[in-house]
Amino acid sequence: MLDLRPNCECCNQDLPPESLDARICSFECTFCVVCADGPLSGKCPNCGGELVRRPRRPAGKLVNAPASTERVVKAGGCATMEPSLPAHD
Repeated sequence: MLDLRPNCECCNQDLPPESLDARICSFECTFCVVCADGPLSGKCPNCGGELVRRPRRPAGKLVNAPASTERVVKAGGCATMEPSLPAHD
């Protein structure tokens, strides 16, 4: 089950579970659409993987399967993030 992390790792923008602006990689690193499409150019800075729109969990399912409340923010934001691994195409 996806964590549905609550914020962008770059700019700390809130990304509630119903947000259409959340982007994730296959490891669930989470970014807002502005950072994902802008400075990150669609690539996860942590693994080099593709960033895609995070699916939304139906509101009724959040009762028994709530979104994560753990915030992850990279020091320095997107400007200091470099992919640690190359993406596999």
